[in-house]
Amino acid sequence: MTSHGDAPLGVFDSGLGGLTVVRALRRRCPAEDIVYLGDTARVPYGTRSPETVVRYALGCARVLIERRVKAIVVACNTVSAVALDMLRVELDLPVLGVILPGARAAVAASRGATIGVLGTAGTIASGAYPRAVASLSTRTEVAGQAAPLLVSLAEEGWVEGEVPRLVARRYLEPLIGAGARSIVLGCTHFPLLRTAIEAETAALAGGPLPIVDSASATADEVASFLAERGLVTSRSAPGNLALLVTDLPKSFAAVASRFLGEPVGSRSPTHVADGAGRPPIQAEADGAGRSLAQGVDVEQIDL
Repeated sequence: MTSHGDAPLGVFDSGLGGLTVVRALRRRCPAEDIVYLGDTARVPYGTRSPETVVRYALGCARVLIERRVKAIVVACNTVSAVALDMLRVELDLPVLGVILPGARAAVAASRGATIGVLGTAGTIASGAYPRAVASLSTRTEVAGQAAPLLVSLAEEGWVEGEVPRLVARRYLEPLIGAGARSIVLGCTHFPLLRTAIEAETAALAGGPLPIVDSASATADEVASFLAERGLVTSRSAPGNLALLVTDLPKSFAAVASRFLGEPVGSRSPTHVADGAGRPPIQAEADGAGRSLAQGVDVEQIDL
């Protein structure tokens, strides 16, 4: 019989960007099984009203609970900013977000200097990072900057060259001008653009500044949380990853692989769960016809 500690971790995001958190979790907690839900039919959440974000988040969380997860990691900065407290009230299991881990890492890196946060419009408007930082350090200020074009660039895989650097510079200029001496990647898409962000930050600041990846910070906190609660899996073999999505765009395999850092397809075939008569998801193949599935299950569901 499977113990509670051997149950999977649940992770969800508004789309596929949260796979950067899964990527970090798989490095930090390699034996843990993970069920990831990307609400690809309703992405993005960053421009939605808080009420809508809460409703969507509860729906995603309930799907993961049906999969018998032992804890939920909210990989979406927008949901972490506006819906985390509601999720904790409504759900009878631990819920962890990405805001506080990122804020904690930023406070340690900034050493009292102003922290700059790049995020979605929803995350920045929520004031979640300033609140989280204030709970950790009353003398550290936060400057926020919504950076929607960085999301699009990450989705398209346009992460190198002049265009991403110019876009990054446009968003970083007001942060550096406000005195920021560390930059938080406050959106799960932004680690893909880290090289461009680091380069432009250094150019604007006259030297390199700490870049805080909230995905890695979250993975560290999840590992500590599981250990403290006695929820670490007893298995030693590499954990399995199952991907749930609410829509399957043509670019799914390429985008998911980009964020996860490993090939993603599906075991052949994976059944579509919504009963709408759509064809099964077929595994991607390389030029030699080899499956790129790598044991990752992909399932399309309805919310």
